[in-house]
Amino acid sequence: MRMLHTMIRVGDLQRSIDFYTQILGMKLLREKDYADGKFTLAFVGYGDEKNHTVIELTHNWETNSYDLGSGFGHLAIEVDDVYAATELIRSRGGKVTRDAGPMNAGATIIAFVEDPDGYQIELLGPK
Repeated sequence: MRMLHTMIRVGDLQRSIDFYTQILGMKLLREKDYADGKFTLAFVGYGDEKNHTVIELTHNWETNSYDLGSGFGHLAIEVDDVYAATELIRSRGGKVTRDAGPMNAGATIIAFVEDPDGYQIELLGPK
């Protein structure tokens, strides 16, 4: 068994694709419209779906926003240097919600950024 993808619903598909590709540096792996269901799926990630876990962006055509609720925490991405990644994301127009620094009650360096729909993404250095 292996983890394939995480699905998140997005209000503006192109805005989300732009964020994940242009700001976080992922690739758009595939995209397909389902006209009968009035939705589009787009898959983004850092590598092919055969060898990597990816993110499925689901856009329901008649929905512009979602209540994220209180159950979802965050996605996590490993980066070589949390400080440098945070500054790169900020320079590309990304929203940094927690600057790079030690986590609460620990020494691990983390940062948080937010995607256009409000999903939190944690940046962590290599273990």
